[in-house]
Amino acid sequence: MLQKLKKIDSTIIWILCFFMLASILLIHSGIQYSPEKFAGSEMKMVIYYLLSFAALLVTALFHYKLILKYYWYIYGAGILLLIYVSFFGKVINGSRGWISIPHLFNVQPAEVFKIILIITLGGILMKQNKKLTFWGNVIPLSLVTLLPFALVMKTNDMGNALSYLVILIGMLWIGNIKNRHALIILLLIAALSIGGIKSYITFHDQITTYLSNTEKGHWLDRIDPWLLPEEAGKDASYHTRNAKIAIASGGLLGKGYKQGTMVQTGYVPYTYSDSIIVVAAEEFGFLGVSLLLFLYFILIYRLIYIGLECKNKAGPILIVGIVAMFIYQIFENVGMFIGLMPLTGITLPFLSFGGSSLLINMLCIGVVLSIKVNDEVIDDMLPNTESLQLSKRTVL
Repeated sequence: MLQKLKKIDSTIIWILCFFMLASILLIHSGIQYSPEKFAGSEMKMVIYYLLSFAALLVTALFHYKLILKYYWYIYGAGILLLIYVSFFGKVINGSRGWISIPHLFNVQPAEVFKIILIITLGGILMKQNKKLTFWGNVIPLSLVTLLPFALVMKTNDMGNALSYLVILIGMLWIGNIKNRHALIILLLIAALSIGGIKSYITFHDQITTYLSNTEKGHWLDRIDPWLLPEEAGKDASYHTRNAKIAIASGGLLGKGYKQGTMVQTGYVPYTYSDSIIVVAAEEFGFLGVSLLLFLYFILIYRLIYIGLECKNKAGPILIVGIVAMFIYQIFENVGMFIGLMPLTGITLPFLSFGGSSLLINMLCIGVVLSIKVNDEVIDDMLPNTESLQLSKRTVL
């Protein structure tokens, strides 16, 4: 065990320790406008981090390939969990996607399913020793992803649902998809995105009427401030408008810790969770946010480096799925407060308050460290090394 502990990437651990400190400080500042309502949130986050670090360590020492052998069972359990929560889940912030664990925290199965999807797609792809075919591989993998996507969308959780698609795209790429199939998928995504945006703007009145009549008006509150800010109501644009004001007012160096006027007066909602980057921007300015983004860059770089150094095929496949998930979450969370992305309930990894999201993110890091720790020899359960070398050349 001591030999395995020595192989754990110390840079990643130090970055996570810094994120823990930053998270606790930012959460403490973000709840000052209503300290009674959120009393004890900082201590809860300390406990979440300690539990998550323990889970990370156990996962890092556990051989990740043992989990891959049972990916279909894990996938089935995850689907059953999503079905259950879509009907009987606890509603929080408009999303019926939570299971309450008394005296601990609320678990969001959509968060848990991210790592389940990565394991499932990785388990399927590791068996392929040639380029992926469209009907034999791409379509089945897409169906495996679209089922949980639909279930999570049913609970009004667009942010996590979209992360599944990003994970699929990343893992198809590392799984050695044919160039023409990749081009078709990219063109299809571009066409659907451009067509969807143009249709939403053109037929906005009709869409508004339909969504309002079907009790899905909350989608308008998310999309209108992004695509049609001039037509969005004051309530709909309240969150993003005030967040932009807070970010802009932070300037280069920020207003100082617990000195942010927009944050401390409660004009920006959810400053302890989804909007925590706004706290950093207003109180520590452009330089403070740049430091956080730089640390994210170093973290992702270390994850990719471990994948490039891996001696078998399964490791890089899993790592690319995890990296795709992190990149999406970071870009979506930061982007939705500066007008680049629609407003969703996606958290900022390792910083936002939340037990289930932090635990899943730390478990994902634990899987990567397990790949590094248990990478002595090429596993005979995997395809030949020719396909592995092809996948690595694709990454490089």
